[in-house]
Amino acid sequence: MTATKTKPGAGETGTKVMTMIEAITDAMRTEMRNDDRVVVFGEDVGKKGGVFGATMGLFDEFGEKRCFDTPLSECGIIGAAVGMAVYGMRPIAEIQFLDFIYPAFDQIVSEAAKMRYRSGGEYTCPMVIRSPYGGGIRGGHYHSQSSEAYFCHTPGLKVVIPSTPADAKGLLLASIRDEDPVMFLEPKRIYRHGKGEVPLGEHVVPLGKARIAREGEDVTILSYGAMVSVCEQAAATAAQAGRSVEVVDLRTLVPLDEATVLASVKKTGRVVVVYEAPKTCGYGAELSALIAEKCIEWLEGPVVRVAGFDTPFPYTLEHLYMPDEKRVLAGIEKTFTW
Repeated sequence: MTATKTKPGAGETGTKVMTMIEAITDAMRTEMRNDDRVVVFGEDVGKKGGVFGATMGLFDEFGEKRCFDTPLSECGIIGAAVGMAVYGMRPIAEIQFLDFIYPAFDQIVSEAAKMRYRSGGEYTCPMVIRSPYGGGIRGGHYHSQSSEAYFCHTPGLKVVIPSTPADAKGLLLASIRDEDPVMFLEPKRIYRHGKGEVPLGEHVVPLGKARIAREGEDVTILSYGAMVSVCEQAAATAAQAGRSVEVVDLRTLVPLDEATVLASVKKTGRVVVVYEAPKTCGYGAELSALIAEKCIEWLEGPVVRVAGFDTPFPYTLEHLYMPDEKRVLAGIEKTFTW
């Protein structure tokens, strides 16, 4: 298939208030109109519109050849996407929950991630794997895991996690257009929690560029996904006690915007890393190591991690497992004890 000649975003201007799930749908619709190489597939994504409604309306507009259901086989879904990408298409493969992705792990880390390297650059693998991740919906331990660190450890993959509707659209468009495989992980806790202004038509947020969600002078919080809004709430509360807190939304875990991270830490001298995955070997450990290697002479307190616990994700105790404002505030105060 060849790309259409439609100008990206042609005929659409202004903004619209959307939820994150609506922004994700809008991103796919926008690029499917712009480029007929883009196809969407996965379990129940066709007429049903996906388990969370992310592909709602795409089947009706683009038909069963560009938005279609697959068998219940994650390995088959990702394997098909790899083949399509190598042959010039732009597949968007949906995995219903990140917890279910493990049967496809070999296809992702051994095939998709290594295609450019093993072919000496002759082939690329431009594909997006979309999957909801994380807790907050009472899904229990098989529908609430945050396993982003597995993929961050794999050279050749890019890992993207939005925290706002506008970023969800902009980052997804950038991911679809990227020449390498992208893990696009969607924090389902905030799919419909809150709305925001989203640009219509063409709106691309570059991969590898963090966002300063809130400026501050005394301590830096590094976070991503659903935890960003929790950190913003904690920062607002801390301000009442005289603590000026800067919140950095990483947006892209791989590639990481080191420059923004290090500049913020050097400015404040204190840092809290917040993520909802288990603490041990989570992505926050990489951030902590980076800061220790490159910012230790600027630090005025310990690098503090506020994370999930090293247990399977609980059902009834979900509210205790996931970092909340109270735990983040405790982390902020800990950076002032040396």
